Amino acid sequence: MDGDFRTSFVRDPAALRHYPALVLNADYRPLSYYPLSLWPWQEAIKAAFLDRVTIVAEYDHVVRSQRAEFRIPSVVVLKDFVRPQKRVAFTRFNLFLRDQFCCQYCGAKGDLTFDHVLPRSRGGITSWENVVAACSPCNLRKGSKTLKQAGMRLHRIPRQPSAEEMQNAGRKFPPNHLHDSWLDYLYWDAELDA
Repeated sequence: MDGDFRTSFVRDPAALRHYPALVLNADYRPLSYYPLSLWPWQEAIKAAFLDRVTIVAEYDHVVRSQRAEFRIPSVVVLKDFVRPQKRVAFTRFNLFLRDQFCCQYCGAKGDLTFDHVLPRSRGGITSWENVVAACSPCNLRKGSKTLKQAGMRLHRIPRQPSAEEMQNAGRKFPPNHLHDSWLDYLYWDAELDA
């Protein structure tokens, strides 16, 4: 028998992998916008069974156990409020999100890396205030030079973002898939167009 013997006994219908549940905090806001707070359908059903969430919308699809039948949750709300973090972790992803996934030198989008504004070889440190998203050509052009030596300018001065700024930045990048049942719970606190 090749592979892990346990996998032959586990039924994982491919169709059911595509039913994520949108997870809302107790105030009916998503826990995060980017990445959007989603749980696999199994986690949503488990949380509902353990009375940790309230189901507010469901898919038309059902799953069955030996004793029960469950409609798959589409939107769940936590019963206990989860306090949002005040401090934003300094990660590559959060850096790119802060800089809206574009090079801070030329504005290009796509193949991004990061660059130390004041190069480490000149005493620059790795921090929110000294690191920006950069495309590979701009990063290579700047190298270990200062902005003035390279003849380059930043679109925005780098700074540490607040958690609220990161949530707002995340709203600008909706995920590839948005189920119709989620739309009433997403972006509800955004300003309406006049």
